[in-house]
Amino acid sequence: MGKGRKVRADKKQEVQPWLSIELRNCIHRLSFITGEAVKNVGEAICVSGICNKKVISYLSQNFKRDIRIDNTLYFGDLNRISVKKRAAAGLNKPISIRFNSQTYELISVLAFALDCTPSLACALLLDASVRDVDFVNDFVESHLKKNIDEKQMSELKKVLKYVNANNPYEETISWARLLSYMVSEAKVGVDKVQDTVTDFIVNNWKK
Repeated sequence: MGKGRKVRADKKQEVQPWLSIELRNCIHRLSFITGEAVKNVGEAICVSGICNKKVISYLSQNFKRDIRIDNTLYFGDLNRISVKKRAAAGLNKPISIRFNSQTYELISVLAFALDCTPSLACALLLDASVRDVDFVNDFVESHLKKNIDEKQMSELKKVLKYVNANNPYEETISWARLLSYMVSEAKVGVDKVQDTVTDFIVNNWKK
């Protein structure tokens, strides 16, 4: 008697950040082209961003309190305009993300510095992180490596190298853009990354 249910040590904490339509759509697009659940994409974005000095330095412009993350001290200023006032008007719909205790603690530290709730801190972190082109590129490349074999990955690298070397528009084609194109060109019914890549290589590259 009196004993409650034991809480798992690895139990995840749910956060429901409210996002702008544009940011929400961006995360859903990444979910669509990779086939990953929205909550997993959101978690990956936050995990990457919370450890990225470039992202945290950008967010630190809004810090009202001092914090230390990964041995870097960020100074706050109580006179800064509250992010709660600036963010409220643009937020539209929530998504649900679950974090392990370590990541949730870091988001809570970020919320303390920003003087806002963890859900708003999470929304701001998502927005800042997903704007990092390197993150999006690395995320999609990592996803491809996990879901296709070495031969397919080798062929895709050749495609990417060729397209970028012969691009007359002075653009750099990223992994994200390439995968998005492959998904849009895939035959109806092809919903696995492996099949999408195979279909693309056979029909568009190996001719």
